[in-house]
Amino acid sequence: MNTSSEGRRPNPLRAPALDPVDAQIVQLLAADGRMTNAELAATLGVAPSTAHARLRSLLDRGVITGFHASVDERMLGAGLQAVIGVTLRPSGRRESIVEFADRVRVLPQVIQVFFLGGDDDFLLHIAVADSSEMREFVLEHLSAQASVASTRTSIIFDYHRNSVAASFR
Repeated sequence: MNTSSEGRRPNPLRAPALDPVDAQIVQLLAADGRMTNAELAATLGVAPSTAHARLRSLLDRGVITGFHASVDERMLGAGLQAVIGVTLRPSGRRESIVEFADRVRVLPQVIQVFFLGGDDDFLLHIAVADSSEMREFVLEHLSAQASVASTRTSIIFDYHRNSVAASFR
């Protein structure tokens, strides 16, 4: 019997218990995901082996799901960002929800995809070069899909993501 946590997903309805040390590790790594194990251990006041074991446990339990780079989209030529609310047609919803999500999540302009309850079915956070590319994205990838009933685009002027977000300015 395989007792490894690989391949198993944590139950999202049951939050894993975090003691103060685990909570501090999460907070420290959310602020600086490049912190070394030695730096983490020194900040926590624990042995490096303890810091490593705690981090491994947080990863295995699905509390920490990965480490990511914060990218300035403007430096990649995609300085115009928007959120687009998407409503799907009622017919064949279960299939269209899965198909829509699978289709848009792989598009290079899409930064984040949110599946919602409410007026919109999805909220897409995208980054493009300019308004022409924005129009093309909506027409080509959203409005052209038979499952899409409507879209609503809101341009992002500025945003902040936790304590690690780069300013839009």
